[in-house]
Amino acid sequence: MSSTNKLSPKIKLPAAGGRIEEFRLSEPRHFPRKAAGAFNRVAYSAAHVVADPLAAVDPSSGCAIDWDATIAYRRELWNLGLGVAEAMDTAQRGMGLDWPTSLELIRRSIDASRDTKGAFLASGAGTDHLAADAAKSVDDVIRAYEEQVAAIEALGGRIILMASRALARVAKSPDDYHKVYDRILGQVKEPVIIHWLGEMFDPALAGYWGHADHYKAMDVALEVIGRNAAKVDGVKVSLLDKDKEIAMRRRLPREVKMYTGDDFNYAELIEGDAEGYSDALLGIFDAIAPAASAALSALAKNDRATFHEILAPTVPLSRHIFGAPTRYYKTGVVCMSWLNGHQDHFVMVGGQQSARSILHLAELFRLADGAGLLRDPELACARMKQLLALHGVS
Repeated sequence: MSSTNKLSPKIKLPAAGGRIEEFRLSEPRHFPRKAAGAFNRVAYSAAHVVADPLAAVDPSSGCAIDWDATIAYRRELWNLGLGVAEAMDTAQRGMGLDWPTSLELIRRSIDASRDTKGAFLASGAGTDHLAADAAKSVDDVIRAYEEQVAAIEALGGRIILMASRALARVAKSPDDYHKVYDRILGQVKEPVIIHWLGEMFDPALAGYWGHADHYKAMDVALEVIGRNAAKVDGVKVSLLDKDKEIAMRRRLPREVKMYTGDDFNYAELIEGDAEGYSDALLGIFDAIAPAASAALSALAKNDRATFHEILAPTVPLSRHIFGAPTRYYKTGVVCMSWLNGHQDHFVMVGGQQSARSILHLAELFRLADGAGLLRDPELACARMKQLLALHGVS
């Protein structure tokens, strides 16, 4: 062990069985703070929001955002060459972030992007202002989609067409999905990204596209995309199953991109194979943004060895953050942001900072260290000690 490592901070972390183990941090990897050049993959990071911890808001019924910190983090992502997928599930859409606040977030992000050279973003349009039990027909769903799409397009934004809990509830067959998507895609001003979010991320979306079987559902989605290919930039598939993503990727129209949403297998899917590759729209890119940027820069130079060397240790971290119940992955993403000094607190919209156990967060800390992603070990260690103290670990 080098003398530098001997001086690195250490911390006592809880482990299984009630044990407390001493853990010494590693030296962080020093990734560039700006992208060195253009990537040869389109890469979006779905971005989290920073809550305002001092707002007089009941977290069970309202949300308050620290706009300065939230937009500052988007500038970090843009500087790293990543696009921003705005107001998606990583931003707690449908889990604390309501539609009026989402639209304000989208407006502020679009404004900020105009001041940042090379910045690009697309924003989530869904039906979440319509309570699922208030939707009585697919026409109600269509009107809800139209309202959000129109609001985002009026701001000059591009659309990510999010999956709809209301549609999953009222649809009686695949024909209802055809009706809704054909109607909306026929109206959009620019090609959209369609997001197929699996039930592991949101149980209310089980049976999306009219089938519980993902391969049968895929057939329906591909029919919709094929018929509307001129209005579809790409499809983001979030099923955490690389074989299903590859199978769908190989059947897409040539002009339609596959955006991987597989936070378990992103490295190999982005690299691709002899028949193609996936672009990226990933929640984990929020937590590993510097590593993702450096890896994509290497891939753009055809340095596949460095690409995998950088991303390989991030995969165990990602699989941990996105472990079941997967919908609570946002807690790990925001914890990483706090540990790395991008925000001053570990408070989330809806009180979601409590959605993961201290054992889960301790393992996140170990894995982030192993991936070289704790950019200031002293700060990360001090903040983790604060969190541990709140759980009775000193």
